[in-house]
Amino acid sequence: MKLETRNLSFGYGRRRILSEGSLFIESGHIASLIGRNGAGKTTLIRIIMGFLSPDGGSVLVDGKDAIMMKAEDRAKAIAYIPQYSSMVYRYTVLDSVLMGRAPHIGLFGHPGKKDMDKAEEALAMLGIEDLAYRPCDELSGGERQLMMIARALAQDAGILILDEPTSSLDYPNQLLVMETMARLRDEGYSILFSTHNPEHALMVSDAIIMLGMDGKAVSRNPAELLDGRELSSLYGRKLCISRIETGKGERIVCVPE
Repeated sequence: MKLETRNLSFGYGRRRILSEGSLFIESGHIASLIGRNGAGKTTLIRIIMGFLSPDGGSVLVDGKDAIMMKAEDRAKAIAYIPQYSSMVYRYTVLDSVLMGRAPHIGLFGHPGKKDMDKAEEALAMLGIEDLAYRPCDELSGGERQLMMIARALAQDAGILILDEPTSSLDYPNQLLVMETMARLRDEGYSILFSTHNPEHALMVSDAIIMLGMDGKAVSRNPAELLDGRELSSLYGRKLCISRIETGKGERIVCVPE
């Protein structure tokens, strides 16, 4: 599925957050959203999800106006993975993943065999089926994030949106989540994720959307950013970008000068 925003604008009172929020994600591609604190990354995601109404502009899913969609129809097209989810009740991982089936079950319905199969398939796709009956509050940070991604997959939406998916994870789990996103892209999912780490954006993205403090969005192919000039300007700090060879191929590293 394709996701597009056109000239989104939004503000809190006189403070403008977005003035030209435009992006385009092809089917089966990963786009990352980067920028400084306060640039509007989470605001843009919240508008796409329908949590906020824009002052102007549009959100399109396969060319259809997502802002006018019913909540259940939007949920069947776009799945959202927040940066943190607190576990209020002691659900098992399988119970939590089954919650992703809510748009297909209805308010007063009950999960059936098809819903259970979808949940189990999602767990298996991420390699965490052995966690199915573990209480959510016993999971590590990386396991919890994979569970949230599994819940999104069970939702059966073609577009996945992740808000800073690695922000509270240690380094191995950050890599695990990035590798998982790349694998899901290869399965045909369209993915948008926000990050404070430009190296993560350069690692897996097909397109990088840079949000400036003026609220304007600029989309670039990662190869266009390897000289470091635009990223340095975006963050207000001189950055050096290098390619290094590893046992699994080339990696891009980004460090301050």
